[in-house]
Amino acid sequence: MPVDILVGAQWGDEGKGRITDLLASSADFVARFSGGDNAGHTISIGKDIFKLHLIPSGIVHRGVTCIIGNGVVVNPKVLIEELEGLSRRGLEVSQTRLKLSDRAHVITTGHVALDQAIEIAKGQNAIGTTKRGIGPAYTDKAARIGIRAGLMSNPTEFADAVASHLEEKNQLLNRLFDQDYIDIKEERPKYLEYARIIAPFVTNTSAIIHDALSLDKNIIAEGAQGTLLDLDHGTYPFVTSSWPTSAGALGGLGIGPSSVRRVIGVAKAFTSRVGEGPFPCEILGEDGTRLRGTGENPWDEFGTTTGRPRRVGWLDLAILRHSALVNGLTELAITKLDILSAFAEIPICVGYRLDGKMLRHFPSDLRTLERCQPDYVQLPGWSKDITGARRWSDLPTNAQRYIEFISDTMNLPIRWISVGPDREQVVYS
Repeated sequence: MPVDILVGAQWGDEGKGRITDLLASSADFVARFSGGDNAGHTISIGKDIFKLHLIPSGIVHRGVTCIIGNGVVVNPKVLIEELEGLSRRGLEVSQTRLKLSDRAHVITTGHVALDQAIEIAKGQNAIGTTKRGIGPAYTDKAARIGIRAGLMSNPTEFADAVASHLEEKNQLLNRLFDQDYIDIKEERPKYLEYARIIAPFVTNTSAIIHDALSLDKNIIAEGAQGTLLDLDHGTYPFVTSSWPTSAGALGGLGIGPSSVRRVIGVAKAFTSRVGEGPFPCEILGEDGTRLRGTGENPWDEFGTTTGRPRRVGWLDLAILRHSALVNGLTELAITKLDILSAFAEIPICVGYRLDGKMLRHFPSDLRTLERCQPDYVQLPGWSKDITGARRWSDLPTNAQRYIEFISDTMNLPIRWISVGPDREQVVYS
């Protein structure tokens, strides 16, 4: 069977992990294609909550092979911690179940230190990165001075390469940012051990994917972050350093467009984002707090990776239309519909007005976006707990109308509607 690509249709944090988890029940492979451990996917199975950062969400399904593709940047320390964390919970991850691309680039302590130093130096102009070394690792990749995972097959050579790399980063850290030197003598043995542990997982994942396609296997390409964080098509410069759009899945896994069957966009029933940058539909005050939650529950609007409170706002269809065009979306999954049960009336942004005129396309210039005024349509709420809904007919009429309005306006079918954090709390429409 061809590849199904799953992407975030907003600023990330849309609930891609839980939709991937649903689809993985009938999948043979789940493959991450971009980003690094700046991503955070949460899966709730009863009382068990899994928070994953590098390993694909399909890992909780025992029959699924998981792939970390060449488009991902991998911090070996974080990957090992994640493997050990799953093992402690009784979920052993063998080399037959997890594959790491030999072309994936490695994040080092030098990248992390640089990321932190750069953000500090920018002061009030900071982008709001997770400070996990993602940007500097992709910078080295583009500059053709990065270290790839394939080098771990020779742990000594890998450790030597990291040591040389850290010598170069030390010069930048000290001379440009007045930061302390990284202790290379202390770091080299760590990377030697990282390589010994991870090397058995490293392989040519593109070849595995193509073999799977020839055998008619079902493959899900799991995106990280979201369309508006895409390096080219997002709200630049307040974006990530990779391509979390559907095109990124092709390069990030080494497949061609003819392998793709469908592109699924995941969107919250409202909008959220972490970090700086324009946010036309942002709401503050009491309504914002009601959307965000208090942080007491793991599914409240606080970053899975950073713990930062997310900025929240009403659903923005201008963003979703942009995502549909950029990704070639064939269908949508809507998450967190249950959160809107708290509102008697629910605004939806149907587009932006600029100087009194409706815009046809999402602005690429942030100064223009900052001047845009959302054009809202008010829909009636339903003021009823829907967390027990499992069928379309279980949803209140106004909740159905809310979903139908999105589908009709976007001209896209909505296949899944989550009404709670648990795996079973989904309405199939």
